Amino acid sequence: MSSTSPAADVTTLPLGGGAGRGVQETDGRSLGTVVHGELISEGLDVPTAPPRRTGAGLAGLEVSHLDRSEKFAMMRAGELGSVHSWELVTAVDGPGTRMTVFLNGCPLRCLYCHNPDTLEMKDGEPVTADQLLTRIKRYVPAFTATQGGLTISGGEVLQQPAFAARLLRGAKEMGVHTAIDTSGFLGAAMTDEMIADTDLVLLDIKSGDPDIYRRVTKRELQPTLDFGRRLARSGLKGGVDPDDPVEVWLRFVLVPGLTDDVRNVDLVADYAAELNQIRPGTVTRVEVLAFHNMGVDKWETLGREYELKNTPPPTPELLERVREQFRSRGLTTY
Repeated sequence: MSSTSPAADVTTLPLGGGAGRGVQETDGRSLGTVVHGELISEGLDVPTAPPRRTGAGLAGLEVSHLDRSEKFAMMRAGELGSVHSWELVTAVDGPGTRMTVFLNGCPLRCLYCHNPDTLEMKDGEPVTADQLLTRIKRYVPAFTATQGGLTISGGEVLQQPAFAARLLRGAKEMGVHTAIDTSGFLGAAMTDEMIADTDLVLLDIKSGDPDIYRRVTKRELQPTLDFGRRLARSGLKGGVDPDDPVEVWLRFVLVPGLTDDVRNVDLVADYAAELNQIRPGTVTRVEVLAFHNMGVDKWETLGREYELKNTPPPTPELLERVREQFRSRGLTTY
């Protein structure tokens, strides 16, 4: 995702919900979210990937008759999205059997990204919200039986907030449990209405140290920290949804020689504990995820250098040390 500084002729268009989101339009096409004074473009490039007969399972969508401006208008309205794929999984991206939808587009450039083919919105397949909601409806019995639901992942789900909002609202109207998997960097794009329609946030904290975070992602840590605190406060009296507050599962990828420093882990653990101090029960689960380089082939296919190709996975002893750092703060950790 590209980023530019707000120009003098930028018009800020507020999108309700009180989330403080600024949608800025400079050329009739590019929308974005202001993050700490920087305009982070949503990069709403019209997806151009041909329908995939395998993998995505979403082939057959007929939007080829629409011109680019019509497709873009649908994307702005949340009716059309750039989708990489979807899959049915169990107990991976939330509780129970889940339909996980992977969107294209991400503002981060994580060194260990295992889905680099989801970074650009233009590389996705054009899919309508209605088509996905029709597919979700098919699985409602399975979701009900397993206490599962819908998870929207990426890429970065909040790079397509209007599309994600449409999916979340539609799923909730069916009584389906909802979750998003996000870095939180674009948390300002998540309206209060979206928070109310979300049962679970899988919040990926790449690092607790700002310098390490910048090295891992090429972005700043503070927007993610702000977003997590906002989620915690949303469930307080007077918040967005005090009667049914959003739950947070915090995820931390353990990379030897990069994110494993004791102080760095302590900062992440302290932050998780802080969220539970703001609202007890906010973070109900911490997942320490072992680094792997299974995405290296994708990087090579895209002609990009994978800097961590010689980095080994963490040892069992290192994993246990890090998990204990979280457990020592009263956090349920896996």
